[in-house]
Amino acid sequence: MVIPVLWGVSTIIFLVMHFTPGDPAQLILGERATAASIQELRNKLGINDPLYLQYLNFYWKLFHGNLGQSYFTKDDVFDELIARFPATIELALSAMLIATIGGVFLGITAAYKKDTIVDNVSMIAALFGVSMPIFWLALMLILIFSVRLDWLPVSGRIDLAVFIDKKTNLFLLDSIITGNMLALKDAFKHLILPSIALATIPTAVIARMTRSSMLDVMRQDYIRTARSKGLMEKVVIYRHALKNALIPVVTVIGLNVGLLLAGAILTETVFAWPGVGRLAIQGITYRDTPIVQGTTLFFSSIFVFVNLIVDITYAYLDPRIHYG
Repeated sequence: MVIPVLWGVSTIIFLVMHFTPGDPAQLILGERATAASIQELRNKLGINDPLYLQYLNFYWKLFHGNLGQSYFTKDDVFDELIARFPATIELALSAMLIATIGGVFLGITAAYKKDTIVDNVSMIAALFGVSMPIFWLALMLILIFSVRLDWLPVSGRIDLAVFIDKKTNLFLLDSIITGNMLALKDAFKHLILPSIALATIPTAVIARMTRSSMLDVMRQDYIRTARSKGLMEKVVIYRHALKNALIPVVTVIGLNVGLLLAGAILTETVFAWPGVGRLAIQGITYRDTPIVQGTTLFFSSIFVFVNLIVDITYAYLDPRIHYG
């Protein structure tokens, strides 16, 4: 299924980009460019070729590991993705950590305190979190914590005055490896607001699913048996109920990777975070087809890979599940 999915995604984005109004050559050369210079650049970029030939050329390059070159920067698209991927993965992992821990904790608490004020407040907060647009929440966080309170940076990944020895390009990890506590503190401060903004929707979704799954499991006979044996309530919940309730939760966590990737595009744009999402927005803005195709394939590949990991995790959580 992986190959058909990636082929379908790449084909759709190829057609969308080629039927979207706008001329990359005109954008590159500017409004004062002559018709002759525009046509010359279009021929150089291959834009004047028939659509089927452009499609075949794209896949010919792709099969040889070449995603093409950016129309504007002339840099290799693959190199651009590799350079920006650590920033995106650092943001996405931080947001996923917040979403998973926060969502599971809220869900368990709401299920245990069913029909109490704790349950009601948790679910209202989850509904509020699902309903908020990421870009609006990001702007509100900037307004409150950066502009009004001046606690955290407005944008970027690290202060320009702070030196960091880039070994993996994961700033938190690089700071720890090199023992640069100043860089670690500054990188962490820059990461807080984008991570919270990106984690809000997944946290709410995971919390609601965890609550629903826990309530279903806690009605089972083996939970009543465990309680009748005199086991502590924490043992019943975390050792017996939680593991059996995690299968649908893991599914939701895997699916929310897609939300994180989509949300990363908006979050990185608002916070000027130099990741793959911001690169995608820049490609769309300038109608840079190779960049848009490369970032789309990149996001799609990650989504497919994560769902494969989720399927494998099922077998660990439930021994009755086996794959042939």
